[in-house]
Amino acid sequence: MTDILMPKATAVWLVDNTSLTFEQIADFCGLHPLEVRGIADGDVARDIRGADPLVNGQLTREELDRAQTDEAYRMQAVVSRHAELLKVHKAPPKYTPVSRRQDRPDAIMWFVRNHPEVTDAQIAKMLGTTKSTIESVRNRTHWNSPNIKPVDPVTLGLVGQLALDELVRKAADKKAKDDAKKGGATLQAVDAPAEPAEPEFVPEARERRGAEPTAASVFGSKD
Repeated sequence: MTDILMPKATAVWLVDNTSLTFEQIADFCGLHPLEVRGIADGDVARDIRGADPLVNGQLTREELDRAQTDEAYRMQAVVSRHAELLKVHKAPPKYTPVSRRQDRPDAIMWFVRNHPEVTDAQIAKMLGTTKSTIESVRNRTHWNSPNIKPVDPVTLGLVGQLALDELVRKAADKKAKDDAKKGGATLQAVDAPAEPAEPEFVPEARERRGAEPTAASVFGSKD
């Protein structure tokens, strides 16, 4: 069976416009026969507008006619180029050969020793391992800890050099930015020590002068 676009909308159209059985429609649309029966009864897909598989190129008239004359026949959908383009192609999960899996703890230890700025999540994604395994290697609680030694994952053949360089660069840039933010948040302005105030100048009180000297007081009077 080939996946088709808008299976429920297609089932709605087939229920309304053909004499196909519920089983034939269900098989073609990838639905359960009871779900198709619900569509026919109006309990399912009430607000869905039917989609004609003949118009959108997913079914030929010959296939439909043959199925309507033979209840045991199961229609074959036409492979739609548009359907293939609309499919979400997920990247396959990273697979590490069994012969290489024993090398991953060595690669993990290499990251722990040489690049602590790389996060556990980044290591797990690149090596196809788990955070718990990384933690056990870091804490030396791994079952094979005595035999684990740091080895470059490129040397082990687990990753490519370009991918490793890119990962390390991104991790280093992120750490630098985080450190800059932390440093800016902890710096505080230091108040300069207050300069001692100069004492206010108070002019000394002038000495009170005595009476102005006279000639008599200076030379004395002559009898």
